[in-house]
Amino acid sequence: MNHHSKTALIIPAAGSGERLGANLPKALVQVAGRSLIEHAIYRLAPIATQIIIAAPAGYEAKFSELFGQSATVVTGGVTRTQSVKRALAALSPEIEYVLVHDAARAFATLDLAERVLAELVGGQLAVIPGLALADTIKTVNAEGYVTSTPDRASLRGVQTPQGFSRATLEKAHQLSSDLTDDAGLAEELGIKVKVIAGEEAAFKVTTPSDMKRAIELQVEDSHADIRAGIGTDAHAFSADPSRPMWLAGLQWPEVVGVDGHSDGDVAAHAICDALFAASDLGDLGSNFGTSDPQYAGAAGATLLKETLARLTRAGFAILNISVQIVGNKPKIGARRTEAAAALSQALGGAIVSVSATTTDGLGFTGEGKGISAIASALVVRR
Repeated sequence: MNHHSKTALIIPAAGSGERLGANLPKALVQVAGRSLIEHAIYRLAPIATQIIIAAPAGYEAKFSELFGQSATVVTGGVTRTQSVKRALAALSPEIEYVLVHDAARAFATLDLAERVLAELVGGQLAVIPGLALADTIKTVNAEGYVTSTPDRASLRGVQTPQGFSRATLEKAHQLSSDLTDDAGLAEELGIKVKVIAGEEAAFKVTTPSDMKRAIELQVEDSHADIRAGIGTDAHAFSADPSRPMWLAGLQWPEVVGVDGHSDGDVAAHAICDALFAASDLGDLGSNFGTSDPQYAGAAGATLLKETLARLTRAGFAILNISVQIVGNKPKIGARRTEAAAALSQALGGAIVSVSATTTDGLGFTGEGKGISAIASALVVRR
């Protein structure tokens, strides 16, 4: 059973970026050309059927512009607890599990979120990831003197996403307490909070040194062998009204599909073409040609996964991908975040940006005869 359809992801994003030296909300601070909240949501979007962002007052339109109909934006509160409480009010009736995630922990992986959700599905009411502490910890009084030395073996540095059954989180937020994490509210109710293994990638971007670390995650070595590639693909709309439309790893039921040897996903195909070009591994045709029967009807996600496998075997890793879809239909805006997340998931969590444009009635795309895509890719030789 797919429990993602019963799961919501809440991002309390009303915090400031003062400690980062930024004059805008922390969630909008950019790393490698993408805001922290975009990094966070694109990584975890596949876990949930509903995404709710608690935005700082005055920035609601900006967050709505970033994610379109892929996310619900509410006005956040002065504190984290207030923001989550307001987001809870926007939950859809079918939601049973809720993950609360910090935008500042932008590089937490989908695997971590899946492990949190698995514990909830297994019957836990509250689940949080945590890391064992490497440093000795001291408690210090107001005068600056050590008062005790706790045993670090029993201590954990807590991360997000934190997961809860819906009923548990709603009950916790009926309390008057205002704590720094939602698990603390659950503890006040006497609910057992399960701690699972966290991950180094889920560190919190708070200071300029954290920002440097985040940038280094995107480009591990500024002197690395980084290469760029460009790819394109185009297909005509099918005369068969039952032909399904697959684009950017998603099905678009309102549009008749395109003809092609595989599923005709021009966005996925253009990305594959760009990745092969960047890594000097040929092109889409030489790797997945029409003469090869195993790729007849193959899904775009299947080709992306196989492309990633071939790049990895050749010693390359993906740094960034951008794909622009060209055509009058389908309308991409409302599902742009969902599309980026689907492509990213097929490529092992790689950064993928999706945009769309028309040609003002010019050419076969402008005349409504078909659809095309152009992609660029950056890869690095390990």
